[in-house]
Parts: sequence; C-alpha cells; structure tokens
Amino acid sequence: MTVAQVPPATRSIRYVKGVGPNRLTQLQPLGIETVEDACYYAPRRYEDRTHLAAIKDLRPGEIVTVRARVLARSLRRIRRGQTLVEAAVGDATGVLYALWFNQPYLAEQLKVDEELILYGQVEPRPRLSMIHPELERVGRDDDPAGSTGSLHMGRIVPIYPLAGGLTQRWFRQMIASTLERHRADLDDPLPEALRAARGFPALTDAVRQLHFPDSWDALERARERLAFEELFLFQLALAQRRARFERQAKPQRYRRDGPLLQGLLAHLPFTLTAGQQRVLEELLEDLCRSAPMHRLLQGDVGCGKTVVMAALIAVAVQSGCQAAVMAPTELLAEQHARVMGGWLSPLGVSVGLLTQGVPAADRARRERAIAEGALPVVVGTHALLQTRVVFHNLTLVLIDEQHKFGVVQRAHLAKKAAMPDVLVVTATPIPRTLALSIYGDLELSTISELPAGRRPVTTRWLGEADRQALYELIRRELAQGRQGYVVYPLVEERQGQVPGALAGARHLKAVTQMAKHLQAEVFQGFRVGLLHGQMRPKAKEQTMLAFARGELQLLVSTVIVEVGLDVPNATIMVIEHPERFGLAQLHQLRGRIGRGEHPAICIVVSDSAEEAVRQRLAAFVETADGFALAEQDLEQRGPGELLGRRQHGWMRWRIANLIRDRGLLESAREEAIALIRRDPALRGSALAGLRARLTR
Repeated sequence: MTVAQVPPATRSIRYVKGVGPNRLTQLQPLGIETVEDACYYAPRRYEDRTHLAAIKDLRPGEIVTVRARVLARSLRRIRRGQTLVEAAVGDATGVLYALWFNQPYLAEQLKVDEELILYGQVEPRPRLSMIHPELERVGRDDDPAGSTGSLHMGRIVPIYPLAGGLTQRWFRQMIASTLERHRADLDDPLPEALRAARGFPALTDAVRQLHFPDSWDALERARERLAFEELFLFQLALAQRRARFERQAKPQRYRRDGPLLQGLLAHLPFTLTAGQQRVLEELLEDLCRSAPMHRLLQGDVGCGKTVVMAALIAVAVQSGCQAAVMAPTELLAEQHARVMGGWLSPLGVSVGLLTQGVPAADRARRERAIAEGALPVVVGTHALLQTRVVFHNLTLVLIDEQHKFGVVQRAHLAKKAAMPDVLVVTATPIPRTLALSIYGDLELSTISELPAGRRPVTTRWLGEADRQALYELIRRELAQGRQGYVVYPLVEERQGQVPGALAGARHLKAVTQMAKHLQAEVFQGFRVGLLHGQMRPKAKEQTMLAFARGELQLLVSTVIVEVGLDVPNATIMVIEHPERFGLAQLHQLRGRIGRGEHPAICIVVSDSAEEAVRQRLAAFVETADGFALAEQDLEQRGPGELLGRRQHGWMRWRIANLIRDRGLLESAREEAIALIRRDPALRGSALAGLRARLTR
C-alpha cells in the first residue's frame, strides 16, 4: 500500500514535508501523530494581521501590522555575550525602529531598501519602536508551493499551543503542507443530508478555514461545524450504547410490592417527599422493565437520596437478589452501612460492610457470605472491585458519588453481575450540559425539593479581622449543646509557612496543627476532634462515631467530610481558605449542617483579593440552589475541575467547548438519537465515513 492509500487517520505525520524524526518527537506531546491529528489541531487564538497601519498613526501599546522599507540597520554588543540588532524602517508617513536582542544573524539578513511586513506591539521608549516583532520579507515568502498569499502576515493568523522547541512559523508551514496534500483525503463523518440541513461547510473547507480563515465569519462557521461533528460523534456513541442496553433482556424479575418494601416505608420515622415518591416510582418502573436499568439519580445535598436507594435494595432482596452499594470513601461507606442497616436490619435483612479498614478475618467471612448468598446487601468502597469478591446473585448495583470513580471502575463492578440494573447517584448537582455529555447513555432522575422541616442555612463571608467574633459565635453554639465543623484544605502545614490561627492570608493553615491550636488555645472548655484522609481507618471510624454520638463538639477536618457525615445536631460550618474549593464543593460542605431542628450558619473565611475568588464567594453567600451554583462553577472553572475528574481521565475535546457550545450539544444529541432510531446499526450506504470514525 502506498502512502497515498493509507487513510489520514493512520497516515503518519512524518510523511508531511518538513517533518523528520526530530520534529516527529516534538509533535508527539501535542497529540499529533497522524495527518488527521494535524488537521484537527485547533489554534488557541488568532491574530488579525489584515490591516496595515501607517507609522504616523501608531500609538504605544497597540499591536499592529506595518509595511515599511529598511532605511538602516546596525549590530551592537550591549554587554558581554549579548547583542542588539536595530533597524530603522519607514513608510511614506514616518519612521519606526525595530529591535531584536541576541539575534545577530538578522544584521546580515536585513538589507537596506528591502521591504518588510512587521507585526508586534508599539513601544514608546525614546523613539517609536517594536521589540522582537515578527517579520516577513515582501516577495520572499517561504510558504509551501501552491499556497496563495502569506501564512504569517496580511491575514487572520493562527496561534497554536506549542511546546518542545516548535515555533509558530514552522508549525504554520507544516499545517499548510498537510492541508495542501492531504485534506482532500479526509472522510467526512457527517451525513450529507445532515450537513446540508444545517448549512455546514464540507470537511475539507472547514479544516482549511479553521487554520487559515478567509474571514472571521468563515472561521466561526468552520469552528461550529467541527465542534458539532465532535459532539455528534460522542452523542452517537452514547445513543448506540443506550440503544444496546434497551435491546437487552435481563434474566432477573422483581417483586415490586412485597413485605420488605412495605415494611421499610411503614417503619420510616418520616414521610417521603413528593419528589422522593416520584423518583422512586420512576426507578421501580425501570426495575420492572425487561431491559436493565441504567439511570442517574441526582439531587441537592440533604434531599433524601439514601432512602430511595434503600427502597430499591428492599425490592431486590424481597425478590431473592443481592444488591451492592459502592461509595468513594470509607467514611461514606460506613455511614451508608450504618443508616441502611438501621432501616433494613429490623426487617431481617443483613447489611455487610466491605472496605480495606475491615479486619482481614471479618472481611474473609463476609466474602464467603456474599458468595453463598447469605449476605444480600453489601456496602463497600473499591474493595468491592477485588477479584476475590464474588456474588451469588447480584442484580442491583448502586454507585454513590459516582463522579469520584473512573468509568472503568464503575464498569468493573457492573461486570460482577450478568446484566445488572445500575443506578449511579450524585449529590453534586450536575449542569444539564455535563449530564448530557458525560451521562447521555443514562436516564436522568432528579429530586429537587428538600424534606419538610429542613431549615435554610445562613451563609456569611468573614475576613481575618473578624476572627475573634467568629470564635465567639462558635463558642455560643457549642455552649448551647450544638456541634460544628472547621474545614481546612491541607493535612499538614508546608515548609516555610507560619503556624497559628492568626497567620496571614498568604499562609495556608493545615488541619493537624489547627486542631491542636483550637483545642489548646481557643476552645479549651470543649472537646475538639481531628479527622482527615491520612488517618488509619479505625481512627477515622472512632472519630466519626464520637462526633455522631455528641462526644466531640467541634470536628476539625479536611474536605473528607463533604460526604458521609449526617449529624442533625451540627449547626455551624466554618470553611478556611474557601478559595481552594470550587462552588460545588463549598455547597457540599454547607450541606453537612442544617439537618436538624436548630438554625444553622456556614461561614467562609478569606481575605483573597483575587476578583475571580471574590465573585465565587459572593455567589456562594447569595445562592442556596446547588444547581445554580453548579452552572456558575462550570462557567468559572470548567468541567474537569467541577467534577474532580482530572485524575480520572477527563475527556479532552479538540474543537468543542462544553460551556460555549451548549446549544450545539443539545442539537447534536437530538440528531444522534434520531439517527439511531432510524438506523441503529448505521448500515446506510451514506454512513461509511461515520461508521469508520465512530469505530475509532
């Protein structure tokens, strides 16, 4: 097979003019290994170099393009080992001075009377100047053969994210060579009818305009087309997966109305809210369908998702099946086991805990009971994923705070059953944009209201100057028999920081030192506990239980308490260095209080002068709606930070931007679902390019 016969998706970039072994190594960190990779490698911004400015009209600080003739040039040594090339250039209106440091070769290359195009920022200096302007010799352009006009001047010029010694000029020329020789070979994945209906340009035109646009309008049309393509392919994959789920026939059948579900609902110390009843009905209908359930349940902190999960577990157990609940932390797993055990154990249902913190002998006994079917309900952490954990008849998989797990981990637990019903749960409100992009293969249920009696939490923002008043407020709450949290971002103080409560805002306080300080010097008459993720499991469990029982009055902790602690008597939450947390995380922490009959207050302490931080904290103080805060967090910090997925391989879009392209995402999803309904296997003759791209 000749190089021309190799499809661009697999055709190595080394066959492009100017790309040798050295350049190949430099391109790999950018994710450019094939011709197709290069075609879709989007510039990070563009510079408008289309308008030529007259020298007499230049103003300091402007970034401009000038066409001028070299009047004189000189090379000077300004200090040992350093040089300065200075060129006086002029047009009919005036003179400008161009300066380049440590590029002595330019003194030979620049010729008097030669005409140049210069691009850069105008500096006042003693004389009107440009320092290190980009330059191009008129009539000596070194663009690839066959290209028209300059790649670097007189146009909208792409600026790429580069690394490893690559220059913008060389990279533009490499992209131009790639497009010139190979873009016609690209397979357009968008069906022609869809492209025509939306007025999108063909792929060959779109990639050219992405890199070397003829106008800003042409660039926007190309970018929109390529972003839609990317989102459409992703939504198509999700739609195919969803359709595949719907075609499956699961072996398990459930008793919807049975003694365990009735007993659970009858003995609860509260009545389900309308939102809980509605969502439970949706989930029960899913369980009773012939296809496996694949659903996302989301709801604000404290809305009562746990009892809905317990009701599903009761249905599974009364039907002779097993249920598994996976939580991201031992703290949350222990709470689920304790709470669900409190509801289900009186009904004769055993709930087992399986975490790394469980002693080896107990863990082995529980694993045997799971394999024999004697333990119908298992709550655990990543320990559930171990190969030695084998279920007797697992049919219901519940994954809590699912965004803390990677996709592979979730799938691995589901594989421990033949065709399980899967419910993923989150208390982190997810904006619709993210829900459609990440969980588009799942049905969505939302509990939007809080249980009756839940008081709104008052939120305040204080500075270091208010610290003594803050401590007095905490003392008053504790003296009335209430409990509280103080949350810090670090476990240990880093070297060079100043310890102590009144250290300057530039010093990050840490939980271990501050727990000692608060107990010894601030709240001597009260019992202060310490909790963080580096403690031994047994110590964490003892601290958590002591706080839940009221034996500890103030819990000094890291963000580990954002999920997993439900203490109705806790009425105060203090968050130090809130600038270190996103809005969604701050909202989760606030949700730890206000769960009882007494008024609750959340206080963030920060003197940050950063405008973005101040906007975020102001939004947190003013807004109690977790979904509204999640939308703002998406705008300010992006999807990877919002969901904490950097460590889990957050998807990287080449062209699309989930914040800017929300409308495109909705459209792409509609088109993908419609196409899968018409042609689930994408067998149509016009879909060959689409099938190939989707397979990759």
